[in-house]
Amino acid sequence: MVDKSELLRVPVFNDLPDDQLDWFISQSQEMNLKAGDVYSRQGDPADAMFVILGGHLQGRGELGGETFVFDLEPGDVTGLLPFSRMKQFTVSGRAVTDSRALRFPASLFPELVQKMPVLTQRLVGLMSDRIRETTRLEQQRDRLASLGKLSAGLAHELNNPASAARRAASQLRDILKKIKSASLELGRRDLTPTQKSEIEKMEASFTQQDVVPPDALTISDLEDQIDSLLRSHGQNDLWMLAAALARRNIKPEALESLFASLEADTARAALVRIAASVEVATLLHEIESSTSRISDLVGAIKEYTYMDQAAIQNVDVVKSLETTLTILNHKLKQGVAVQRDYQRIPLLVNSFGSELNQVWTNIIDNAIDAMGGKGELRIRTYREDGCVVVEIGDNGPGISAEVQPHIFEPFFTTKGVGQGTGLGLDTVQRIVKKHRGNIQVTSKPGDTRFQVWLPLADAST
Repeated sequence: MVDKSELLRVPVFNDLPDDQLDWFISQSQEMNLKAGDVYSRQGDPADAMFVILGGHLQGRGELGGETFVFDLEPGDVTGLLPFSRMKQFTVSGRAVTDSRALRFPASLFPELVQKMPVLTQRLVGLMSDRIRETTRLEQQRDRLASLGKLSAGLAHELNNPASAARRAASQLRDILKKIKSASLELGRRDLTPTQKSEIEKMEASFTQQDVVPPDALTISDLEDQIDSLLRSHGQNDLWMLAAALARRNIKPEALESLFASLEADTARAALVRIAASVEVATLLHEIESSTSRISDLVGAIKEYTYMDQAAIQNVDVVKSLETTLTILNHKLKQGVAVQRDYQRIPLLVNSFGSELNQVWTNIIDNAIDAMGGKGELRIRTYREDGCVVVEIGDNGPGISAEVQPHIFEPFFTTKGVGQGTGLGLDTVQRIVKKHRGNIQVTSKPGDTRFQVWLPLADAST
């Protein structure tokens, strides 16, 4: 038999009158649970509230496709609470050790509200805390999922130029050996100052000029022409040099002077060194390009997170959008064409910069997913009524009229299980409102547009 003193040790029952406690106990069912006993099952009708009096119990359920577990100790209240709209139990509960609990039927909630108003108020507060905690966990999971997707994409983006730079550096070792060997061979030759000058001049002209690589057909033709030239001078084993020189868009007539002014073996040594120097220039350009790409990505990450910057500052929305596009490039380059229509005058918003980037990321990421990774992403900025308007559109299938009223609701998602938490656009709306702005959406097949209105930093001037 449950004693009132046991119930008073439960925080929500503290200081309640004896007659109310007696009524609650009389209407409740005492549960004596053995270790392993199940007192509620996920999916069953939510028809009772449970007050834990002793022992150790555990709840287990799913949140956003992931399993979670929580402990219940004496003094905790779980199950359905007054005014909750829960229809089915969202978790399963079982006893870890021998335990005791009270089961209060949901059918008596109307009478509970009348007889125990203070308890009802406390239980509503408990329910609000539970909702806030669930929302916090979902938002944390959503942020971690977004961070995971961005991290995976950035890792791929960084790996490509890093691997290219590493390959080029590795190839440089072998080519530098060729240059050293060819230079020693030329050093043994009795070259006149004029001949040395001609070799150096040709080498400099081939390596210093910025060359746009020709198309594959042109390279193939040049390679054949250079190979024919070398063979005509008895150099039948230098076909690999022909490929390197062709990629640099070097014409065969530019090499003819070497064979005209130099003895065959000397011309060969000079050509090997020149071709190796050309490859060095090409590889150095590749290393510079790759490391520059890495540097740009690191810079974009710092801009995206506003690392080492003030939390609140005047943010250029176009710069913010471009940083976000750089971060999402791994998804865009699979088949999304970006159309930009930016107002030329900088549009500044006093903002938490990293939060603003989160708005663009969620909207753009949703647009890419809606288009199946292939389509046209349209981004436009303009000024209207003291606000900057950012319009992000796509030519995907659109949002149905039935779905549109719900897209900003927490936990609403049209994606499959495990693919979306339904917090992306809810987060977007909260951030926009935090910045004293608003967001609107219009959609029809082939034309979905999200418009974000934010007060300009200089709107009052």
